[in-house]
Amino acid sequence: MERTHKQISSNYSVPGFKLTTGTTNERVTSSAAISARIISIVLNGYQGNTAIQLWDGRQVVGKADARCHIVFHDPGVVRELILYRSISRLTDAYLDGAVSVNGDMETLFDLESHLGSLQLSPGKKWHLIWLALKLPARRQKVASEKSSGKTTHKNGRSSIAYHYDVGNEFYHLWLDPEMVYSCAYFRDEQQSLVDAQREKLDYLCRKLRLQPGQTLLDIGCGWGALAIHAARHYGVTVHGITLSEAQQHFARKRVQAEGLEKQVKIELLDYRDLPVQIKYDRVVSVGMFEHVGIKNFPTYFGTVKRVLKPGGLFLNHGITSETSWHRTPATRFINDYIFPDGELARISDVADAMEKAGFEVLDTEGLRRHYAYTLRHWVEALEANREQAITLTSEATYRLWRLYMSGSAFFFNKGSIGVHQLLVGHLHDPLAIPLRRDDLYVRNDVNTGRT
Repeated sequence: MERTHKQISSNYSVPGFKLTTGTTNERVTSSAAISARIISIVLNGYQGNTAIQLWDGRQVVGKADARCHIVFHDPGVVRELILYRSISRLTDAYLDGAVSVNGDMETLFDLESHLGSLQLSPGKKWHLIWLALKLPARRQKVASEKSSGKTTHKNGRSSIAYHYDVGNEFYHLWLDPEMVYSCAYFRDEQQSLVDAQREKLDYLCRKLRLQPGQTLLDIGCGWGALAIHAARHYGVTVHGITLSEAQQHFARKRVQAEGLEKQVKIELLDYRDLPVQIKYDRVVSVGMFEHVGIKNFPTYFGTVKRVLKPGGLFLNHGITSETSWHRTPATRFINDYIFPDGELARISDVADAMEKAGFEVLDTEGLRRHYAYTLRHWVEALEANREQAITLTSEATYRLWRLYMSGSAFFFNKGSIGVHQLLVGHLHDPLAIPLRRDDLYVRNDVNTGRT
């Protein structure tokens, strides 16, 4: 949980202002009054569970017992909200401490519906601009840390390193012990993340109908959890590929510790650079698809089709969007701060691209509620390890990931983004799956070892 607004305010200073506790000059009083007026106009009629406070302690909107409290520590942030209406500027203000969010951060996103439906008369808009111009400019901004590395392919190594090489220790603070960075598979909302992630790994293996002696390509293998699980429990030989050196190093150490060097190879390799002659019985990709880029779908699915043996199965697990990847404030935030080359597609477009590549869709499952549950576990763990996260990275990194994952939980729960598993085989191939899905639910309990 973040520090209280009083603690942050005592360290956050604006030229010409005294924001220390107990001291208020006329300029501070004027700026606070103007800011309160602006916020009251914009959020008139808002009935949600988010409260808004100013640097002087006054609560402008919401109830004292609201689940989420947004605290403005700099009048310049209010000025920017009116003059620029930019999510990037607001994000920068949050990252550098000019705004803090206390309580349940996911709740603040319910402001979206109010702001999206806000309709102001021209006169009221000009009044807001006139008020905003009376406020001082914000003291400082944090430039977004965009990736500057070069890569052979777009949507390649520098983009992946930007996101995943922030440090294995950082991810370890809030992921499960298996270091699975994709949605878990829950029986219910009360199930532990540890159990749900292990069940997800086993569910993937059952969907692929893995058999001893088969070969499996894991595209975007992460820290090696699925590769190790498939080798240990299903007796397959796994080739895992990643573009993150940090992930590769961690995964290789895990493979060695498990004594699976003869069954699992983890390689730093772009899927587009797979050898032409190589073939696999099964191919899986979990949580990597978001980095591919929609224009690269023909190359991606074409490569998988080339390396998949006749009679083989390919399972693609990835995040989807109900509207595809248009340039919006939300998508700009993701590309600027989280995934430099990330794009989401509609599930219909994904299935269409697979069919155009020569695949037959055999099974489709939507798991968006599972991702909302997963993200809430991650946010809770990150908040519980706040000090360690800041020590390992920075205050700005902690704030960024808390914001990103809380927002993602909100939008998965809402349904504007989803996650789908598509199981496909070669078109006109003899089908490699049973007539019914019963075998998927006669599961091996990987948490107890019982069937």
